[in-house]
Amino acid sequence: MAHEIERMFFVGETPWHGLGTALDQPPTTAEAIRHAGLDWDVEIHPLQVIGTGEVVSHRAVKRSTDGRVLGVVGPRWQPLQNRDAFAWFDPFVTAGVASLETAGSLRNGERIWVLARVTVDPIEVVAGDPVVSYLLLSNGHDGILAARAGFTCTRVVCANTLAVAHADAASQLIRVRHTSNITSNLEAIRDVMDIAARQFQATAEQYRRLADRAIRAGDVERYVRQVFRLPNDSNDGGPDGAGGAGDDGGDAGPSDMPAAKPGRGERLLERIQPLFEKGRGNDLPGVRGTWWAAYNAVSEYLTHERGRAADTRLDSLWFGQGANLNGRALSVALEMAA
Repeated sequence: MAHEIERMFFVGETPWHGLGTALDQPPTTAEAIRHAGLDWDVEIHPLQVIGTGEVVSHRAVKRSTDGRVLGVVGPRWQPLQNRDAFAWFDPFVTAGVASLETAGSLRNGERIWVLARVTVDPIEVVAGDPVVSYLLLSNGHDGILAARAGFTCTRVVCANTLAVAHADAASQLIRVRHTSNITSNLEAIRDVMDIAARQFQATAEQYRRLADRAIRAGDVERYVRQVFRLPNDSNDGGPDGAGGAGDDGGDAGPSDMPAAKPGRGERLLERIQPLFEKGRGNDLPGVRGTWWAAYNAVSEYLTHERGRAADTRLDSLWFGQGANLNGRALSVALEMAA
């Protein structure tokens, strides 16, 4: 399968997907957009009916550098240009509260992301198992995905990106639709970052709660079945949970995910059980045998094992169903651990 990552850079340790160009130092936003290969604009062009020349209400989104069509959009859709996405990070970078760590594009420019590390001390869930906070902005030029900005976090011992459950007050601004006021909406998100930061602290407490609860071996199977909506029959369910590795999942929430494909549930359980026992960081004292280990087994599966290619997992994790599944994994773990 061809890589979905078109171009990207990263700073420091090679990402878990093993792709991209390494930089020695965090770049400025002006440098970052060039290293990411995102120093281009999107243009909107009218569409016509072949043969009649009739102009229709929908329009084509094209990349300025090569004319590639990135998507078809409605009459009210307005682009968030890449330069504006990077400029959103300027106050954080200039103030020294965040440094750009990776950025790039997927699907030949249809989707882009920028990730910056927040320069605060990591939060340790247990001794030797820190979690680091990041600012993530992801955007779709394809007419399908809204722009999103907010906090995410990484468990350092295995560098897997975990979903953060944002407070309702912040979530209202985390998803930004492509309308004429998209830039001002992004400014509003920056104004509520303190809410998201407090939520990150609250999420860390949820992680500690999971690490404080032991789990029985039989509960791991029940947990996996609930997260991926597998029936009790072990012959049902798919290795990629709801929808398979290639599904995007769009903006649907966890409750909207369909049941897993029949006939493969046992394979999914067989892949996650070893991650619970010997996954990255799960052998640490205080992690082994806890609900924190169970949650991280599912998270590691989604980020390192699920699907057929590393960059398709990245697409799902930041733009599609992987994030929904990760959020559901945390909710189910907290409920079952209680």
